[in-house]
Amino acid sequence: MSVEPSFFQSSVLAFIQGLTEFLPISSSAHLILPSQLLDWPDQGLAFDVVVHFGSLLAVVAYFYSDLVRLAVAWFQSLPKVFRGSWRILTQDTHSDRHTEAALAWYLLLATVPAGIAGLLWEDLLGDAARSATVIAIASIVFGILLLLADKIGLREYQLESMHLRAALLIGLSQVLALIPGTSRSGITMSAALLLGFTREAASRFSFLMAIPIIAASGLLEFSVLWDSGIDSRQWLELLSAMLVSAAVAYCCIHFFLRLITSIGFLPFVVYRIALGILLLGVFIV
Repeated sequence: MSVEPSFFQSSVLAFIQGLTEFLPISSSAHLILPSQLLDWPDQGLAFDVVVHFGSLLAVVAYFYSDLVRLAVAWFQSLPKVFRGSWRILTQDTHSDRHTEAALAWYLLLATVPAGIAGLLWEDLLGDAARSATVIAIASIVFGILLLLADKIGLREYQLESMHLRAALLIGLSQVLALIPGTSRSGITMSAALLLGFTREAASRFSFLMAIPIIAASGLLEFSVLWDSGIDSRQWLELLSAMLVSAAVAYCCIHFFLRLITSIGFLPFVVYRIALGILLLGVFIV
């Protein structure tokens, strides 16, 4: 018989999820620690669905006005695209300032590689998700990659300079986030930095990219959750976890975007490496 996490445990895990979902430090690396060190029960599918939905609410709320403009521009571009006018997607120089419609298309197309890879390989990588070794090594390796990207990237292109090739390359990098410990935000920010985008532009594109990928994965899992027979008390605890995750994630996005230009990624890299070493020391040595 499975053991349900207590209200306190669920709240702590929701806080961790909200804190780490959008920071480049890997949520999977953090969620393994309480369960392993404190012998807490697995939080289960229902918990995973609601806290990710909380993260989705946070990013949608934070970028609400931007999303409205992008959505309106995207719908307005559909007639041209259906008529075969693909010029909106093929402007391929950094000097071109693209319309919001183009950015909306880039965000959608950038999520396609990870979406396909997730459907094909998620079950294959399921056992690796429970491996502290994989999470620790990925946390260190991709943390070093983030530092290199921040150091050697030109950091001169704004979000308006996004183009199709860059969006697809960032989208392809997101496939690596299937490796536990990589950090979806960390790897996409690394790719954007290597392509010459500023820290803020890389972060904003990464956050906006999270919306369709989190929404799609949540919808796939919600049908299973709906048929799982959860009682009213459990729904109340899940709602509380969702609100905690949403509030913490919103604050993280806000302060991260305000501070990233000045503090850079070094503190996150140092933290990732220290966390990876801690995981190796606790679970391997």
